[in-house]
Amino acid sequence: MAQKEELARKKEEAPEIVKTEAEWRKQLSPMQYYVVREKGTERPFTGEFWDHHEKGTYKCIGCGEELFTSETKFDAGCGWPSFYDAIDKSKVRVNRDTSHGMIREEIVCKKCGAHLGHVFDDGPKPTGLRYCVNSASLGFEKKN
Repeated sequence: MAQKEELARKKEEAPEIVKTEAEWRKQLSPMQYYVVREKGTERPFTGEFWDHHEKGTYKCIGCGEELFTSETKFDAGCGWPSFYDAIDKSKVRVNRDTSHGMIREEIVCKKCGAHLGHVFDDGPKPTGLRYCVNSASLGFEKKN
């Protein structure tokens, strides 16, 4: 029975959108591919959105899913875009990440599986969370 439950859980976690690596490479820049597909991290204070202050919606670069808004963005001083909440937590999947000798919580787009960054519990109220996201994993739609 446990095996069946595990298979059901894994099926539930599978992204809705599946692309070949060739399709991903065609769609994404080399830096976006490195971050989104290889779980890389852009250098702090270098990404397009770390010091971005326009009003609007931040979307997954892989599939266009709306993930964060400028209303929940804050300056965490870490060099990456930081948000204290997602638009809808069901759109972001959290996975345990034990790479680099640390235990962290990786965040990925649930719809396409794109690596976004990590979530930490050192953010501001009201959630106390800090979604630390790579700019390379995001697109932006300005709000008029």
